[in-house]
Amino acid sequence: MPRLHQVSRAEAKADVVLRYYDRLFGDRDPVSQPGTATGTRGDWWTVFALAPDIFQHAVDGFAVYRHPERKLDPVLRELGQTRAGWVKGSQFVFSQHCKSLRGLGVPDEKIAAIPAWTVSDLFTEQERAVLAYADCLAMAGGRVPEPVFDKLKSFLSDLEILELTYITCLYDMHAVMTRALRLEFDDRDDPIVEVVAPDQFKGADFLDAGARSRS
Repeated sequence: MPRLHQVSRAEAKADVVLRYYDRLFGDRDPVSQPGTATGTRGDWWTVFALAPDIFQHAVDGFAVYRHPERKLDPVLRELGQTRAGWVKGSQFVFSQHCKSLRGLGVPDEKIAAIPAWTVSDLFTEQERAVLAYADCLAMAGGRVPEPVFDKLKSFLSDLEILELTYITCLYDMHAVMTRALRLEFDDRDDPIVEVVAPDQFKGADFLDAGARSRS
């Protein structure tokens, strides 16, 4: 379950929240009867509804990348979003934007290759540059080598690069937030935990040769 309170339909007062509840859940209460058409629980919406102005800001952000004035190729846009989800370990962002790529006609084989794009021959030169740039944003915190940027500028306008940067970073943020708040598919226990040692092992300094021999 999410780490924050979910706003039920009865609690929701803001028009923007109720509009999206109607659109996504019909007449159901999304807390007691969760579930969306894409298979998510829908608790991103019910948690963000805690702050209707933030909810509005977020959905306005979703509209940005689908705005008719966007110049960036939507496949390149979605490659950046999907890769950001994978890099940040967000099952939610990665999974949802795999579906978006499929909706744009990208073959399943290419979608499946995104985690290992660096060793895949399925991507065009331009797509590889976009994926490399997404890694620089989401994995390297914005440290972009000049050759990567030069390659982008060889086929994208400055406006398109700005769009790619903004949208990829926006979904980097959403990936981080859904993991932190355990929303949707990111409601998962951290897999990095101590593995319990055998009962006879009591702990030791592994640099101590005597301890190694005793263990």
